[in-house]
Amino acid sequence: MTLVLATYNIKGGVGKTSAAVNLAHLAAHDGARTLLWDLDPQGASTYLLRVRPRVKGGAERLVRGRTEIGRLVKGTDHERLDLLPADFSYRHMDLALDAAKRPTRRLARLLAPLAGEYDVVFLDCPPSVSLVSESVFQAADALLVPIIPATLSARTFAQLRDHVAAQGGAAPQLLAFLSMVDRRRRLHREVSDELTGGAEMLRTAIPASSVVERMGRERTSIAAFAPRSPAAKAYEALWLEVRERTGLQA
Repeated sequence: MTLVLATYNIKGGVGKTSAAVNLAHLAAHDGARTLLWDLDPQGASTYLLRVRPRVKGGAERLVRGRTEIGRLVKGTDHERLDLLPADFSYRHMDLALDAAKRPTRRLARLLAPLAGEYDVVFLDCPPSVSLVSESVFQAADALLVPIIPATLSARTFAQLRDHVAAQGGAAPQLLAFLSMVDRRRRLHREVSDELTGGAEMLRTAIPASSVVERMGRERTSIAAFAPRSPAAKAYEALWLEVRERTGLQA
């Protein structure tokens, strides 16, 4: 059975794409047949994995089922890691979903033909509350939510937690982790301490690091260019936690 993990937050700039690319690479390195679907029209995951940002026929044809999803999948430089790229047509994804029958189930139905081909699918989501996010909630087994240790970011997470809980039995598992943490800053320490220990919180925190920022220049995962860095070790620990909490077999 394919495990579907979505990196998601209502806020932008919190490290969703960095988490998606690094965790997907680590899953593939672990031996899992891995697909990363870039759902953000900015195409950051697509760029980082050195894939051309082009979706033949655009988002509308894909959502309507007129383009076979498997034909859009591209290989990457990493063994066992494939990418379903994004392009700017994804800015119309909400409109395409709105025109579909049972729109909140559409992404799950699109992924169904790939279920036998991959052990784990990552969804790199745009920062929004929309039909795309509602469809992601239905398709994902778990939401991986990076949280910057700041008051407004913590408040946004509380709103997301309440929204997911309101979905009842159909809700995905919520797994949050601290991101871009600078322990030298008093506010970061205070908010981190407040959030740590919650049922949805993972133990691992991703540090604020220039190595993470270098991903844009290197266009690959941190494990590929700085495997001994604290950030690389943090993502490794985070992946082990995610794997344990979701029950994915190594």
